Amino acid sequence: MDTTIQKEEERWQAVIERDNHADGTFVYGVRSTGIYCKPSCSSRKPLRANVLFFSGTQAAEEAGYRPCLRCRPQGQAAQDTTNEEIIQRMCTYIEEHLEERLTLAQLSQQVHLSPFYLQRIFKQATGITPRQYVESLRLTQLKSRLRDGEEITSALYDVGYGSVSRLYERVPTHLGMTPNTYRRGGLGMQIAYTIVDSPLGRLLVGATEKGVCAVSLGDQDEELEHQLCKEYPAAEIQQDNSQLAGWVNELLQYLQGEHNWSQLNLPIDIQATAFQWRVWNVLRTIPQGETRSYAEVASSLGDKKKARAVANACATNPVALIIPCHRVVREDGAAGGYRWGIERKRRLLAQEKAEL
Repeated sequence: MDTTIQKEEERWQAVIERDNHADGTFVYGVRSTGIYCKPSCSSRKPLRANVLFFSGTQAAEEAGYRPCLRCRPQGQAAQDTTNEEIIQRMCTYIEEHLEERLTLAQLSQQVHLSPFYLQRIFKQATGITPRQYVESLRLTQLKSRLRDGEEITSALYDVGYGSVSRLYERVPTHLGMTPNTYRRGGLGMQIAYTIVDSPLGRLLVGATEKGVCAVSLGDQDEELEHQLCKEYPAAEIQQDNSQLAGWVNELLQYLQGEHNWSQLNLPIDIQATAFQWRVWNVLRTIPQGETRSYAEVASSLGDKKKARAVANACATNPVALIIPCHRVVREDGAAGGYRWGIERKRRLLAQEKAEL
């Protein structure tokens, strides 16, 4: 037998047996994933036809392979990978392969983790599952294409939906309307709203048949109404002071200190990008009476450099109070900005701390 072939067969046997004595003598790359591992890696074994052997990590990386996040062939000191880094890599992979059919099994292979473990750490970090993240990204792109006037049939295939029926299965949950309705500025959609006095000024609450779509604070009713109409210029928007009474009372009781935030049980029907959803889900995990800096929220999402993007997501939160963006402050502890006025933010924080 050729000595090269014999050597490769010995290496393959070491991989099959997960022989840790072979670690450091070679690494193997997997063509289907673009990842390289050390022989003892505990990940699911690839097909032999997909495996290449390299003398070391440098040779593997020069060939375009990335180190495995499970076995860390570069060594603990060289790459101390955290869950946040895994999630960040996973999000990047999803964003770059959105047009493909992405399954949890396929995604888990990219980071050499079990589907169950990947799903668990992904949801812990982002508040949503990998599948929900994929759908959110696709819907974000779909909405952008529809706003630009692209035909629905073309748009849905471009963003990764395999059929029209597949699109319509997903869209109502996230958009609150069909694609045609959204494209026409909410034409045919019905939104009821009411404006009442509150401890923080005038409070507007708007809702579709699915749930609350707007909670805003201000001084002038006209300005609050104008903000509501901007999102859906063609929707049928009517004032209704009775239909929303129950939800309005819940918010007022919270603002008056009679209920704490965790007692708010309001369904929401809002639109967002995938990143906004990730930020808002983190905000809802911040305990009442506590705050987090923009950088801390960004770090919890796996990228501390996105503090400015976190601030923008807070500023575009359409349902104030329900999503507590007032709990995000500056690095030095100062209140920072707030869409509804800095004084309202200070009063909310003071009230929540006093209720503990």
